[in-house]
Amino acid sequence: MEPKAHRLRRAVVSSVIQTTCKQFCLYLYMEMSLEKYKGIHPGLILERELKKRKLKKRPFALSLPEYPQTINDITKGKRNLTPEVSLKIDRALGIEEGTMYLLQAYHAIRVEQFKAQIKRRPDLSIFRKALFWDTDVSKLDWERQYKSIIKRIFERGDSREKQAILDFYGKDKVKEVVGSSSVDGNLAIFTQNK
Repeated sequence: MEPKAHRLRRAVVSSVIQTTCKQFCLYLYMEMSLEKYKGIHPGLILERELKKRKLKKRPFALSLPEYPQTINDITKGKRNLTPEVSLKIDRALGIEEGTMYLLQAYHAIRVEQFKAQIKRRPDLSIFRKALFWDTDVSKLDWERQYKSIIKRIFERGDSREKQAILDFYGKDKVKEVVGSSSVDGNLAIFTQNK
């Protein structure tokens, strides 16, 4: 029979291991669930969470305590989360502290990446306004929406616009979208015109 101190020590160690394991599993779960929300404004995620829990914004805001206008602006994506409000929301929703602020950081990174991508675009003066009649050309994400942009220009664009897209994306990327025969046929036309 082992002494009482050994049994107590073994029970404590076992308890610590179980707690650590639970915390690690919770951490992995949070990381996996955060992955799908990266880049989305945390206010939109908060709005969805409040709807899932069937909570109204005003009573939720007053329970924090925070101004209802502030929570409303956050859920509409008009205002960023501050660390103080983020901690209040995390505690009220029963999620790990810092989660909402971490989502705010991911959103800020995504906004900066988008600004950098907007700077990398072809000369917009080459493209006719009628080519993109249904959207604002200056707000296109030229990297993420490359397939639809290339398709549209190769369907409706003139030779100058097609050449600009070939120069911007490169022959391989354009071939991937429209097929090799379309690109090769257009390349022959472009080289004759030069």
